[in-house]
Amino acid sequence: MTLTTLLVIFLATLSIGFALVVTILPPGDAVRNRLVRLWQPSSPSNVSFRQKQQDRVERALGDVGQLMPLSQKESSGTRRLMIRAGFRRPESIHAFRGMKVLSPVLFLILVWVTGFYLLNPILILTAAAVVGFVVPDYWLTSRVRVRQRRILLGLPDALDLLMVCVEAGLGLDQALVRVARELQLSCRALSDELKYATFEMRVGRSRSEALRDLGVRTGVEDVKTVAAMLIQTDRFGTDLARALRIQAENMRVKRRQRAEELAAKASVKMVPALVFFIFPAMFVVILGPAVILLVRQLLPSLR
Repeated sequence: MTLTTLLVIFLATLSIGFALVVTILPPGDAVRNRLVRLWQPSSPSNVSFRQKQQDRVERALGDVGQLMPLSQKESSGTRRLMIRAGFRRPESIHAFRGMKVLSPVLFLILVWVTGFYLLNPILILTAAAVVGFVVPDYWLTSRVRVRQRRILLGLPDALDLLMVCVEAGLGLDQALVRVARELQLSCRALSDELKYATFEMRVGRSRSEALRDLGVRTGVEDVKTVAAMLIQTDRFGTDLARALRIQAENMRVKRRQRAEELAAKASVKMVPALVFFIFPAMFVVILGPAVILLVRQLLPSLR
């Protein structure tokens, strides 16, 4: 009976963990694609099946997430982070809340099955629940940070392409569409944001509002600067190509300075590893034989 119960708990934990991993990873992620192929071998007729399973998991997480009360302030903040992470569907916020409900349960089940809670039941079970509740927030924040970094790295190339398109005679709207299409492979995140901005222009929003929302939606200061420059250029009628050239040069300088900053920090980050791991081993190897020899020579005389 005990073995059967443990087996059922293990299978349930494995299924919940697999569903969470498949759901939280982006559609184009290599790990997610491999897990999906492991669960169901790929064939022409399985594409719709995988999509149906993903929709079922999202609906299940959404139903669980609706059980948690959510204030208007928390909802707006979570919604903003979800958009910056690349999740624009309205159901995504409920799915995220469902993850925050199921994640503590999953951690508690893992602690219970492994028997680790026996060391200190109250402390360990409480810590497992708190860690399970915090893990989704940490994952969402890290995903936002990674996506913003990708947008930041792809912005100078986007400005160069935008400058070339404007100098070739395209308008700003057509140039943004072209740049979004060209960046589809090199910087998918920035391409999606530019496409979303162009879609907003097509449905009737003004160019200044769409560009301003582009900066707010990404949360990247350089994108906000570029959006403000495009708005001012369009408002005052200045030379757009020249402004884009100057802005692209500034972005390249900033990117080079960030690389130099990271290179300068590398030596400082190596100090803890050198002090606590490499130097002690070197001292043992270099001074160890000498210390042993001194002990052997001086110990008989001390006696």
